[in-house]
Amino acid sequence: MPGPFAAFLPVLSLGSSAVSAMGQLQAGKAQQRAAQLNAFNIETERERSKAEARQRHNDRLEIYRSNLSANIASFAAAGRDVGADRSVAAFLQRQKEIATSDTARSDFMGQAQAAKLTAQAAATRAEGRAALTASRIGAFTSLASGINNYNQIKT
Repeated sequence: MPGPFAAFLPVLSLGSSAVSAMGQLQAGKAQQRAAQLNAFNIETERERSKAEARQRHNDRLEIYRSNLSANIASFAAAGRDVGADRSVAAFLQRQKEIATSDTARSDFMGQAQAAKLTAQAAATRAEGRAALTASRIGAFTSLASGINNYNQIKT
């Protein structure tokens, strides 16, 4: 003969499944929010990285300008005509090419880093969406299992 609480067992099982499903949904939503926050932080890092790349570019140009002025002054002090002396002109042209190459390489590396961080943020958001979807599936499965258990216990 069943005990006095036997009548509550099916309801308790069903309630337990509902609580489990709600917990799974809340966990999925929390994971998605965490992923969105991480993606925001990655995008913030991308913007900081882009600003650093611009600063490196500007710093390199400033070094070039400073060196150009110093070199012209040095050649002038040595009595070499900057406009007429082809070796001086070639030297200055080579310095310009090096600076241009340095800034182009730095700009490319900055763009590559920004692209990497953009992809990383997108992947993080996708992981959050996947976690939410998985939690919904788990919640549905818990509820379905609870209903099945309820029906088995009740009959």
